[in-house]
Amino acid sequence: MSADTAPRYTSYPTAPHFHSDVDGATVEGWLAAIGEGERLSLYVHVPFCDRLCWFCACHTKQTLRYEPVAEFVAALMAEIELVGRLTDKRGKVAALHFGGGSPTMLKPEHLHQVMGALRGHFDFLPDAEISVEIDPNDIDEAKLDALAEVGLTRASLGIQDFDPQVQKAINREQSFADTKWVVDGLRARGVRSVNLDVLYGLPHQTQESVAATMAQVLSLRPDRIALFGYAHVPWFKKHQTMIDEAALPGADERLIQSQVAARIVAEAGYDIIGLDHFALPTDTLAKAARAGKLRRNFQGYTDDLCETLIGFGPSSVSRYRQGHAQNIPATGEYQRQVRAGTLPTARGIVFTDEDRLRGWVIEKLMCDFSFSGRQALELFGAAARKVLAEAAVVSQDEAPMLVREGDLFVVPEQHRVLVRVVAARFDPYFSKGTARHSAAV
Repeated sequence: MSADTAPRYTSYPTAPHFHSDVDGATVEGWLAAIGEGERLSLYVHVPFCDRLCWFCACHTKQTLRYEPVAEFVAALMAEIELVGRLTDKRGKVAALHFGGGSPTMLKPEHLHQVMGALRGHFDFLPDAEISVEIDPNDIDEAKLDALAEVGLTRASLGIQDFDPQVQKAINREQSFADTKWVVDGLRARGVRSVNLDVLYGLPHQTQESVAATMAQVLSLRPDRIALFGYAHVPWFKKHQTMIDEAALPGADERLIQSQVAARIVAEAGYDIIGLDHFALPTDTLAKAARAGKLRRNFQGYTDDLCETLIGFGPSSVSRYRQGHAQNIPATGEYQRQVRAGTLPTARGIVFTDEDRLRGWVIEKLMCDFSFSGRQALELFGAAARKVLAEAAVVSQDEAPMLVREGDLFVVPEQHRVLVRVVAARFDPYFSKGTARHSAAV
């Protein structure tokens, strides 16, 4: 693996190191250990789209028929019931996120059924956040109404880029007018927070086209903006071979595009959050970052402090206090196992004490660009000394990307764009594994 690639560290240990020793029986024990009143997060993965965007690295499949989606919904309801019996309403749901794929492919009646099942088997806190990833091309008035009726509090819309040439090159044609219509419709229905996702490093993108897209994004005044570098991983997602590699910007151009976009957003009054997020100062994500409470999970940066995240649907990843668990990726096999009354766990990993320590260090670097030696010792005791010694060695590099400032080990501002590479220095799995990762910028 080259030094300019690294995991995105939405989990630690990362998914390539999960294994089949973690199975349904393991997860049953972890679910049974959830404490009375423990705050929970839930994630629902909808593995379908009505078109396949060539840039996408998510677990999804294209379907132009609704029957497979309806069959999936029936299996999803069975999984919710199964997990609900095992948790027996001991936890309190503080956050629910629908991802995909395209969750907005669900018909209103199915969205209501899924939410009814979730509320029937889990106790939701009155202020629970309910968020949904939205493809503006899937939305109509009835779906907007249904989202509002199930209690949507935060919407996340994929934009990628508004330039027609770029959109054609990634098979994602989506006008600014259609996007604005959805944003306006959500706000008219009382949805209090809107996030917009934008990509740089796409085919045919230039600094000028990125700047133009950011200006249009800012005209919608979203509460949050996520600015991601396109991950070109055709060895992992075969449909990315449809993208003309000759049209992709090089590493230097990618870096400049990210800097141009970030500068435009920051100058518009948004706080910079971690590596690639931005938020209005009044947003809860910005408040969490200022308070040192920013977290990172499978959805990226979050203000969700729950230690337990339960995933539903094919390929979804759960995080328990004891470890990670991932569901079967293949939708058909997932459905067969759930209908047989067994948890559809395919693999996972049990945390060691060292995993917890290194996971804390990596999350701190990804969220705060620093970590405290004193806090590491307070949380993990003498075991932290090994990692602190490693940090001291990294800080003595000829051109260090980690420097010591009193009690803190800090990533200097000029190196923060490469924080994933810094985090990988504390990841012993990284150097031993064979997984290929995306560009670090």
